[in-house]
Amino acid sequence: MADTSAQDKNLPASQRKLDKARAEGQVARSRDLGHFAAIAAGSALLVAAAPFAAVALKNALAAALQFDRRQALGDGAMFGRLAEGATTWAMAAVPFGLAMMLVAIAASVAMGGWTWTAKPLAPKFETLNPLAGLGRVLSKAQLIDALKASLLALLLAVIGGFWLSRHVDVFSGVLAMALPAAIPAATGAMASGLALILLVLAVCAAIDVPLQKYQHAARLKMSHQELKQEHKESEGNSEVKGKVRARMREMTKRRMIAAVPKADLVVMNPTHYAVALKYDDKVMGAPRVVAKGADLLALRIRDVAKDSQVPVLEAPVLARALYAHAELDREIPTALFAAVAQVLAYVYQLRAALSGQAPMPGVLPALDVPAELDPHAA
Repeated sequence: MADTSAQDKNLPASQRKLDKARAEGQVARSRDLGHFAAIAAGSALLVAAAPFAAVALKNALAAALQFDRRQALGDGAMFGRLAEGATTWAMAAVPFGLAMMLVAIAASVAMGGWTWTAKPLAPKFETLNPLAGLGRVLSKAQLIDALKASLLALLLAVIGGFWLSRHVDVFSGVLAMALPAAIPAATGAMASGLALILLVLAVCAAIDVPLQKYQHAARLKMSHQELKQEHKESEGNSEVKGKVRARMREMTKRRMIAAVPKADLVVMNPTHYAVALKYDDKVMGAPRVVAKGADLLALRIRDVAKDSQVPVLEAPVLARALYAHAELDREIPTALFAAVAQVLAYVYQLRAALSGQAPMPGVLPALDVPAELDPHAA
């Protein structure tokens, strides 16, 4: 039996999935918010421009009612008058349209943020399947959108009918007025109707914005299996990462073993820790760790050092401190300078004695290792 719990998408979308959805153009958008913003901007411009529009309309009607015998008898006179009128109305309508479009875009960006992608325009041949299309049409989201649009249309129709029934006398009286008085009267009556429409759209937008955000979050919900797969993809396969780490450790061991013959000395503890040091006063400010290891690796470092005739000294406290606090291919900590200097001086004396240039040194003196640097200190 299939594991149905892995298919239940009841977990919130991860940030990675949200970013991927945004890159594909999937963000929360509210049509009702855009409608409200566009109509509100158009209404505000209409009210602000009403006095100028009344004068322009009066002048346009006066010019249209004038009779010019020469233009009437001339070829193309009617086309010229129509073109002039169309230009006049376009100059009045285009600014309103642009303003409404810009405000609608701004409202959409304010809700879901700006995103630019051509992926929604790419052809999707799977949408040609009629069965899949029927499933999308009858989906929960589509049914909610259809119900919401139907309720909005019904609500606007009821309010519009109620408003018209209350203003029939006003519009009837406008027909009997002179044109200069009729235009302001009609504009004032229409302003109250626009206010009602804007109120309805504002309420619908206030409901639709959180609804669209909820539906968007619900569409992007993830199952436990999807979350595990995404984590695996982002973090990488644990087995592969383990193999990579093992390979890197092996390469580091080989590099350290190859560097041991070039070291100046190896400090041991006596079998658990081994640290190989090298110091060249011409290029180094302080001794540097070229290899270090514990247990079997420590024994391997010791054996390679002996085969290469590199001095191996037993200094348990110093070996533990160097292993715990010194980084590979880095200079030793400042607090261990004195102890390492004592060991190097002892090695140099030993080399001079073996070459017959100095007497054999005695026992290695007590090293100046701070107690806090010894990981085994009580």
